[in-house]
Amino acid sequence: MTDLLRLDEQLCFPLYAASRAMTAVYRSKLDKLGLTYPQYLVMLALWERDGRTVGDLCVALSLDSGTLSPLLKRLQAAGLVQRQRSTADERRVEIRLTGAGRALRAQARDIPNEMAEAAGLSLDEMVALRDTLRRMTEALSAQPRAAHPRSEREQS
Repeated sequence: MTDLLRLDEQLCFPLYAASRAMTAVYRSKLDKLGLTYPQYLVMLALWERDGRTVGDLCVALSLDSGTLSPLLKRLQAAGLVQRQRSTADERRVEIRLTGAGRALRAQARDIPNEMAEAAGLSLDEMVALRDTLRRMTEALSAQPRAAHPRSEREQS
């Protein structure tokens, strides 16, 4: 009988290790562009659709505004994006690429192929893995969140 509490029997650990390894490879490629991995994700979302609101980017990237806002400030300081209040609704902040932000896309165009090669997977394997991870993320995100164990201990 398999001991399901063995580290090498877990799904979570290989996902964690793969994520760290992938991010490290991305880091080496993104350093050349002057971007961190989270900044790259923001740029991908904006290259896909420029002029998004902060709220839209939060949803697209599964980030809260407290995490996203400092990323946007750094991207603005680097001259890649502009943040401006919506003329239709001043509560909304729109993020637009600058000319430099749009030009950076051309420098990043080979990164997806380089990452696929670095991962040692075929295109079909990459697509299948991506789709499986999306389904898993959706299912896990739909689960009710348990109370943090520390807060339960602190209450007793």
